[in-house]
Amino acid sequence: MQNKITSMLGLATKAGKLVSGEFMVENAVKDHSAKLVILATDCSDNTKKKFRNQTTYRHVPYYEYSDKEELGRCIGKEFRACVAVTDEGFATSIRGLLEQL
Repeated sequence: MQNKITSMLGLATKAGKLVSGEFMVENAVKDHSAKLVILATDCSDNTKKKFRNQTTYRHVPYYEYSDKEELGRCIGKEFRACVAVTDEGFATSIRGLLEQL
């Protein structure tokens, strides 16, 4: 299951439908382009609280998945605390996989 999630995140990245890093994800949530936000399970409590509040207020699905190293690796980057999927199709597919965990 996790392989499917990492594959989908990689495909979304290659398609240009994913942004990463706190600043970019925060902007995507604020401008309503984020369809799904995923945070690393090992990011700081402050970061989790900030994104939980923002996503709840703007009705964006929010999930915690994997750790920073794995989250970064599946999108071809180094460590990443958070990513946002900006395409509805990718977001729906990834949400379905995350809910099966």
